[in-house]
Amino acid sequence: MKKLLRGIVDFRHHTQAGYREAFGRLAMGQKPDSLFVACSDSRVVPNTFASTDPGDLFVLRNIGNLVPPCAGETGLSVDDLSEAAALEYSVLELGVSDIIVCGHSECGAMRALLGGRPAAGAPNFVEWLRHGEPALRRLEAGGALDASIPIHDRLSQLNVLQQLDHVRTYPFVRERIAGGKLRLHGWWFELAHADVYAYEPELHRFVLIDETQAERILTRLGRGHGA
Repeated sequence: MKKLLRGIVDFRHHTQAGYREAFGRLAMGQKPDSLFVACSDSRVVPNTFASTDPGDLFVLRNIGNLVPPCAGETGLSVDDLSEAAALEYSVLELGVSDIIVCGHSECGAMRALLGGRPAAGAPNFVEWLRHGEPALRRLEAGGALDASIPIHDRLSQLNVLQQLDHVRTYPFVRERIAGGKLRLHGWWFELAHADVYAYEPELHRFVLIDETQAERILTRLGRGHGA
């Protein structure tokens, strides 16, 4: 808490003036490009590793970057409504053109899923993790994308794909994908080297986003849907 308060004071003295014009514009409304679904892990900071400015991303963060699926064609989430509300608001109200689900290495939620017994006395955590269980079943069925990484990281990568599947269960998402108005992407952040990887369906694996890969993605976005 002390660090946070000192940071706010430092922002006021040294940084705020440089952002004043930008925040003045943003006070009139927001028009982010993307919805970014990330884990609440304190080490994962999308605006830092993506070098984005205030107003660029509409960010949804929770334990394990999970998105409860839609209940059939009802449009309602099968569980907590917060994630579904963020999807609806970002797509229907803000008109984002891209949704990114980003997992990460050394994820505590994935470790808990593998262990089968999260922290004692945490029934909400246990119940929440059930939205990652389909990814665990993928792993157990031999669906790992990269056998060279630790098993909890393999699960984390599969979980990104599973949550994208959950996002697709919402009718308004499918409608906009079909109409070419919305693209979905799977990313994975490797903590030790601060590297970001993008899932490439044709290669069936996550690929490091360097200059070449970034250009490849941009070229693909110019002609069709994302991953």
